[in-house]
Amino acid sequence: MINLDNLTTEHRNENSYNLDEMSLGLALKKMNQEDQKVALAISEQLTQIEKLIDAATENLKKGGRLIYMGAGTSGRLGVLDAVECVPTFGADTDMIIGLIAGGNKAMISAIEGIEDDIDQGKKDLMSLRLTKNDMVIGVTASGRTPYVIGGINYAQSIGAQTGSLSCNKNSEISMIANFPIEVDCGPEFLTGSTRLKSGTAQKMVLNMISTVSMIGIGKVYKNLMVDVKPTNRKLIERSKRIIMQATEVNYVTATRYFEEANQNVKLAIVMILTNSNKEEATKKLVKADGFIRRTI
Repeated sequence: MINLDNLTTEHRNENSYNLDEMSLGLALKKMNQEDQKVALAISEQLTQIEKLIDAATENLKKGGRLIYMGAGTSGRLGVLDAVECVPTFGADTDMIIGLIAGGNKAMISAIEGIEDDIDQGKKDLMSLRLTKNDMVIGVTASGRTPYVIGGINYAQSIGAQTGSLSCNKNSEISMIANFPIEVDCGPEFLTGSTRLKSGTAQKMVLNMISTVSMIGIGKVYKNLMVDVKPTNRKLIERSKRIIMQATEVNYVTATRYFEEANQNVKLAIVMILTNSNKEEATKKLVKADGFIRRTI
């Protein structure tokens, strides 16, 4: 028997008791009002988020990986964040990894029962050959998902850093993770539907974790994504715009350096800012650990 009484995410929201009788306009208005509470709830956890990101960044600098794991909506959001880091930051596919209970099939088909398998979390991390240089972040709205708990326990048993992202205070996972984050957004608009405010909160915090940790390892210059991968027409043009914005050269010049740098945006920027050829700029970047500011 699982006791859900203490989980805020399972409580009924007094502002939506008569949801099925509301007009369309009123339902939308009240739902929007509930969503506005998410950012405020996150603001109360900024110190904890900072601690987790600081630890994650140090692990990445040592060659470790950032691994999200969750089930259902939480797992999908982790996979989404991990996948988007590849084109946005030029991250290797194994630098930030998303694990979802049930594997890839669970991304498009609900496989709810698998989240209760506490051993599967351990098995999934073992298949990745988890090391003590990696960081595992358990993403679970309830804070009690067995799949995630099992993974966090295994990670700690081999000395890996662990974090957690839940939407209930004093959650089970917070008691065991090294860096717990608890974003309490209050009861859901639709009782127990944690794909709503809880999912929004998780998406926002995951954005913070990946974006700020990527800044910490040199993948951003000013507020520009200088390691973007130009894998389609839009991204090719964005790459040229980034070069222009970072160096104040015109479109023609940006295009020329972009091609000379083999479509490596960061390298093109360093070539322009330091008046270097490709080989010289490459050496400067290596010496600066990939940080543009350290080359100029």
